[in-house]
Amino acid sequence: MHPIYKLLHPHMRYTLEINALARQSLINGGGVIEACFSPGRYSMEISSAAYKSMWRFDMEALPADLLRRGMAVEDTSMPLGVKLVIEDYPYAADGLLIWSAIKEYVESYVDHYYSEPNSVTSDVELQGWWNEIKNKGHVDKKNEPWWPKLVTKEDLSGILTTMIWTASAQHAAINFGQYPFGGYVPNRPTLMRKLIPHEDDPSYENFILHPEYTFLASLPTQLQATKVMAVQDTLSTHSADEEYMYQLHEIQLFSVNDHEVLKILKRFSAKLKEIEDTINQRNKDIRLKNRSGAGVPPYELLLPTSGPGVTCRGIPNSISI
Repeated sequence: MHPIYKLLHPHMRYTLEINALARQSLINGGGVIEACFSPGRYSMEISSAAYKSMWRFDMEALPADLLRRGMAVEDTSMPLGVKLVIEDYPYAADGLLIWSAIKEYVESYVDHYYSEPNSVTSDVELQGWWNEIKNKGHVDKKNEPWWPKLVTKEDLSGILTTMIWTASAQHAAINFGQYPFGGYVPNRPTLMRKLIPHEDDPSYENFILHPEYTFLASLPTQLQATKVMAVQDTLSTHSADEEYMYQLHEIQLFSVNDHEVLKILKRFSAKLKEIEDTINQRNKDIRLKNRSGAGVPPYELLLPTSGPGVTCRGIPNSISI
């Protein structure tokens, strides 16, 4: 019955299941990642080290992430307080539109339920949930100073916006382009089996004369390539029963009977449709060389809508594949 449970519920659909499947065959010892990616059996060890040294919840927010990576600078005159260093950066430009819409939606929702002073700090279930995330979910990082406080409704809105962004648009942007971009193995091989020859190598002269032969001989084996292609195809596919973020107002009809909240949900869906129109217009703008022109595919990964199959677009509510 808790309102924050109802808010987050659509964004957790199938996530436990897909994580369990990944542990069985994708990131397990001898699994697809170790067998087909450059670091081999060290792949997950490297990933774990990156998590240990770099992962911070507060940096999972899109504006914070862009600032940390030097792709944006602080600018109080901008709506989200950041200005892109490279304006023609499709992921960031479209992502900030989606982030802003999620933020506005979450803030309206939280305002509705936590309008009284101290209502966040006095919510025992909410405080217990946040403590469990820090102290059990991330026990190895529980004492880090960067964890957001949960005192005000602004704190709560920030935490929830980051969670929903991560489960929806952030995942969509990095997941559903895998097969369209990497399914043709030479375009984005997961490993190379040979080093580029040095000048004193016997094969250097042949490399200079015919670099394409060295490249082709370095690509993954047929077994490695077809295995990765099959996995990327599966990961990039929207199922027929996919639930998208723009459909939230329809999905939540079954669990929400508050008319004010339903209005908030409808506004959010309408905003996402506006954003889709904006992105389509950007993809037609010949001045934006990273998303239009000869040989440049339009950037559609953050378009909210999609049909089933491999479409290279669409934002589901949750990490369901």
